[in-house]
Amino acid sequence: MKITFHGAAQTVTGSKHLIHLKNGKKILLDCGLFQGMGEDTLTLNTHFGFDPQEVTYMILSHAHIDHSGLLPKLVKEGYKGKIYCTPATADLTTVMLQDSAFIQEADVAFVNKRRAQNGLPYIKPLYTIADANNVFPLFEEVPYGQVTQIDDDISFHYTDTGHILGSAAIHVTIREGGKQHVITFSGDVGRYRDVILRSPEVFPQSDYIIIESTYGDSLHEDYRNTPDDLLKHIVETCLENKGKLIIPAFSVGRTQEILFALNQLEIEGRLPDLPYYVDSPLSFKTTQIIKQHADLFNNHVQKLMKLDKYPFDFKGLKFIEDVQDSKHLNTQKYPMVIISASGMAEAGRVKHHIANNIENPRNKILMTGYCEPHSLGARLLRGDKEVKIYREEFTVKCQIDSIRSMSAHGDYDDLCQFLACQHIDSVKELFIVHGEHEVQKIFQKRLIKKGFKSVQIPAMHETCVLE
Repeated sequence: MKITFHGAAQTVTGSKHLIHLKNGKKILLDCGLFQGMGEDTLTLNTHFGFDPQEVTYMILSHAHIDHSGLLPKLVKEGYKGKIYCTPATADLTTVMLQDSAFIQEADVAFVNKRRAQNGLPYIKPLYTIADANNVFPLFEEVPYGQVTQIDDDISFHYTDTGHILGSAAIHVTIREGGKQHVITFSGDVGRYRDVILRSPEVFPQSDYIIIESTYGDSLHEDYRNTPDDLLKHIVETCLENKGKLIIPAFSVGRTQEILFALNQLEIEGRLPDLPYYVDSPLSFKTTQIIKQHADLFNNHVQKLMKLDKYPFDFKGLKFIEDVQDSKHLNTQKYPMVIISASGMAEAGRVKHHIANNIENPRNKILMTGYCEPHSLGARLLRGDKEVKIYREEFTVKCQIDSIRSMSAHGDYDDLCQFLACQHIDSVKELFIVHGEHEVQKIFQKRLIKKGFKSVQIPAMHETCVLE
């Protein structure tokens, strides 16, 4: 038995891990899109490193595009099996892949206009909306805790990781050569005592563990400070400077966490009387889906909803869906808060808002989560004075700031707590994925100090042989 790491290997995005059995069966864990990788992004997304027609089973950890975003291409190129996922993941992935396909088509249409002007041949998108729609009939919904027997040799079950709604760790049991092997893939691990979701669950003893490491070198600020932090930025930008506060936010998880915090401020009578716009059709759709899965919220939110039925709504909030309404926001000069995708400022409407507001010193761009080093968000955070947006240079004159308390990824304490349910001596190999390489090396040392016997950091497309 072998595992090949075709994504999120010494980098954060593009999660894809392929288990090879001796009998020829292949199990793919996640099929994510690479994001924010600069000039390498298209090449990485064009070539899987394996033949989709040879994949026997596909198991998805959660809906984020860096874990699900190449499913349309996988199906387009020949995968015909089921795609296992939790019910909430099925709902969220459906709207996210449709949105991703729309962006793929729109971006290529824009590029092809320029290519036509220069006499160059047209290029094709990675996949289309039609390709995305071909994925959804393959979804096989599996609830947390239910053991699913895929065939005589393979079974798996999910446990909640508290990262986003429906996110799960995958625990695969394989019988091979008269022995039983348990492989756990963490997916993305959330935070214990999350403000909305349940904490990550304990899981059965595993022989091999694939663990994410996004924040394997750092500790988060206390999430209880989030409403106060947001209020500080709103007051400074909108009330004192009479500017616009632009908040790039992932459509699933981060946007709802921001809305929840603003709702808390309203309940406490502290929310400034301003217009608050969520400018993302995807964020509107995912927020509606999240409301439908309220049973997955933690006990605190369940109790709160008995008093406040709509914890993601408050006075002054408006969702923007129409593109003309979105453009209209950039012509308005009054103070406002704009929450828009994507969280790394790499795509979507938020790029237009940044381009239209970045050269006004009264405004502020407030980052709220992880940004891949090559992304626009990362370039702003590191203090670049000039940035290129849609091939045009902009001088950064607005304020740039961040809130570190809002990450949906666990820090190194959370990751170590996630692993604490395991008997260390029984874990034969631990593979670190989904992190920047320098961060992974720091996390590797921490895990070795905790007693794990073998901790590897696989490279892209590296194959590791299991016992």
